[in-house]
Amino acid sequence: MSTSLKRPFRVLGIQQVAIGGPDKQRLRRLWVDMLGLEVTGNFVSERENVDEDICAMGRGAMRVEVDLMQPLDPEKKPAVHTTPLNHIGLWIDDLPKAVEWLTAQGVRFAPGGIRKGAAGYDICFLHPKSSEEFPIAGEGVLVELVQAPPEVISALG
Repeated sequence: MSTSLKRPFRVLGIQQVAIGGPDKQRLRRLWVDMLGLEVTGNFVSERENVDEDICAMGRGAMRVEVDLMQPLDPEKKPAVHTTPLNHIGLWIDDLPKAVEWLTAQGVRFAPGGIRKGAAGYDICFLHPKSSEEFPIAGEGVLVELVQAPPEVISALG
């Protein structure tokens, strides 16, 4: 496949890094207490099996979200704590076009489609494993695509 393909979207930058563990208080001790990140919110979802603190570093368009996650039930899926670096989130300038184009190229998406994420932006995930039908995937890494708001598109685009 050629890297000169004309894409109908752009990756603008890193939106987030998500870190999982069995006890988010231990994660907070490093990221909030020691490194000084600001806790900007909390997200709890039984569907996603997660209790996460949303933290931030930087300001404005250069702000990067750091999500500190623990499972609601360690025995259920998704197991947000079994891969310490759970996923990376990328700002996308046109998420619906990105999903359509990437799917047509053979990229595998995780179930759930485009939906509202913890921080309120539309999101979806690239699956960490490829399949016969969709031979392109994250090769072990879960990748979140996040619809960038207008101010991020303006600043980073």
